[in-house]
Amino acid sequence: MATKRLQAYQDVLNRVPKNVDLNEKVSELFGKNVFHIEIMREYLPSDAFKSMVESIQNGTRLDRKMADQVASAMKDWAITKGATHYTHWFQPLTGATAEKHDAFFKPIGPGKAIERFDGDLLVQQEPDASSFPNGGIRNTFEARGYTAWDPSSPAFVIGKTLCIPTIFISYTGESLDYKMPLLKALNAIDHTATEICQYFDKNVTKVNATLGWEQEYFLIDQALFNARPDLMMTGRALFGHAAAKGQQLEDHYFGSIPDRITAFMRDFEKESILLGIPVTTRHNEVAPNQFECAPIFEECNLANDHNLLLMDLMEKIARKHDFRLLLHEKPFAGVNGSGKHNNWSLGTNTGVNLLAPGKNPKSNLQFLTFFVNTIKAIHDHADILRACIASAGNDHRLGANEAPPAIISVFIGTQLSNLLDDLEKNIKAGKMTPEDKTELKLNIGKIPQIMLDNTDRNRTSPFAFTGNKFEFRAVGSSANCASAMIVINTIVAKQLKVFKKSVDSRIEKGESKDEAILKELQKLIKESKKIRFEGNGYGEEWVKEAEKRGLNNLKDTPRALKVWGEKDVQQLFDELNILTPRELDARQEIEFDSYILKVQIEARIMGDVVQSMIIPAVIEYQNKLIKNVEGLFHVLGDKAGKEAAKCQIELIQRISIHLNSMKTVADRMLMERKAANKIENIEKKAFAYCDKVKVYFDEIRYHADKLELLVDDELWPLPKFREMLFTR
Repeated sequence: MATKRLQAYQDVLNRVPKNVDLNEKVSELFGKNVFHIEIMREYLPSDAFKSMVESIQNGTRLDRKMADQVASAMKDWAITKGATHYTHWFQPLTGATAEKHDAFFKPIGPGKAIERFDGDLLVQQEPDASSFPNGGIRNTFEARGYTAWDPSSPAFVIGKTLCIPTIFISYTGESLDYKMPLLKALNAIDHTATEICQYFDKNVTKVNATLGWEQEYFLIDQALFNARPDLMMTGRALFGHAAAKGQQLEDHYFGSIPDRITAFMRDFEKESILLGIPVTTRHNEVAPNQFECAPIFEECNLANDHNLLLMDLMEKIARKHDFRLLLHEKPFAGVNGSGKHNNWSLGTNTGVNLLAPGKNPKSNLQFLTFFVNTIKAIHDHADILRACIASAGNDHRLGANEAPPAIISVFIGTQLSNLLDDLEKNIKAGKMTPEDKTELKLNIGKIPQIMLDNTDRNRTSPFAFTGNKFEFRAVGSSANCASAMIVINTIVAKQLKVFKKSVDSRIEKGESKDEAILKELQKLIKESKKIRFEGNGYGEEWVKEAEKRGLNNLKDTPRALKVWGEKDVQQLFDELNILTPRELDARQEIEFDSYILKVQIEARIMGDVVQSMIIPAVIEYQNKLIKNVEGLFHVLGDKAGKEAAKCQIELIQRISIHLNSMKTVADRMLMERKAANKIENIEKKAFAYCDKVKVYFDEIRYHADKLELLVDDELWPLPKFREMLFTR
């Protein structure tokens, strides 16, 4: 095995960057493989085109005739791109995407065939749902699932396949995916935010949630990856002593990108641009061999589809460049993990960003309305926000090496905090005098000037305001953005609904509109104050302070997932028609099961590597040392030999201590895993894996990593951190 490791290392050194030739301008490549509006205009009859635009913008249903025309046009266009098959591309609750390819080809007689694709095939398909997670929603005899076309996300061609974004539902109509509840949440925020905008501008008839994601990832040479069973099976290194040099010199961050990495980046960026994914940013991240890419923000549903598509593209293209892509949240201990920052905002059909300060008191009052209501939504539903980013991988990342802590808080900057504090104090009880109104207008009018120097300098905040958007930093790099976006849009929609009811009530009692809005904002500022935090999220002081404030610290996934079963949480999602209690119960069960399986796989791999790789290598080296000691005693005699072999004897003893301890702890873990597997209740089983199985991981690793430093490098069976993180 050691020879295999050394050969793998040598293979890395022999890699040659694969050149990527971009002969065309990026602007000319953008969206070439997407069935977007301009392509529709070219291929569709005018009445079908108008119906399609109406469906995309307002969600109106296409009738059968129009659907047939769209399907025919889509097929004709796809064939010009070389497509021979089509698929409904959907997002099951596995966290990945899924697709089943069908040919356009249809025999119509002896020796005859046509290319067929009609409206029925476009609008709906019937894949088997039996092997996808369903959380107990369906019975065996109800195994069918349905995929239904989402016209708001354009179809695209990859390779020779036309991909049609769709929702995925069960035989009985419940959601089995991420897209359907996301679309419902986006509809909810559109409705409630538009109503609030009517206070300020009657021309606003639609509000879109926008998303700009930042995708962090690691690249590891494929040969080294293949020599690490833990990376292959779990996506993270379960063993490995920290390299002498990690990220402490901060020399990788924003550093020069190696040629081989650049070739990979150019390749996946070209494919992204062809698919209409507006990736514009790339750079080295903090940890060695860690990188990031980011697009221009887009409408939330489309942005989420693009992120999932990009992750799939990156994984495939990495293999072509002899890399393996790691999207695990914490693949290497001791250096930064990988997140997926979700930059969220709201934009109107009039071109206004509702979370950007304006140029006058009126537009700034609108900004404050959405700004303060968002903070209040996070305050009231912080535990739901924590639950939506809970995963086995993210548990390792949160609170470590620049990742935000598990305690949800909001950072808005000192100056905006001072402004909110002033608003809280200065709005008078009873009727506001003209002087009061003038003073408030002056204060509110200063917001753009305040914002100029109010950059976000607190990288430990899970939810931070960054000038014209909120950035949710706690999302894991492997996650589907939809999970976070469903929650944020739902809780903000709920809060805006409550806010409007309260403001309307004040107006009915005789207060002016502006006065009613300001007084309601004052109330919300006061009620949500405890969620705002400007300090160091890593310090033990914050843990104590958060507890005093009544903020929950849900440190691990099983405890976070319990939130989905709470009555008020289920009522919230049900009331806004996002997810029914049955659907939430199913998702909770699926996530508990996913957590169990991931920890179970890690435990199995850890036990296998200890037993079949590390112990044999350690014993082989120990035997070499013993032979050396025996030789010294034989040549020098007992007394002189004992003195000459002092170092070797001490090393043998140290190795034995760590070897025995590692084996003992691994055996205990095995016993606890067997006991956990007998538990039938899925929630109790998840807690058993968390509290009684996973607790042994660090101790096993501690002894294994000590042995890595003691055993002959040539005999150690696993590629080391210094090899994986510093070879390109």
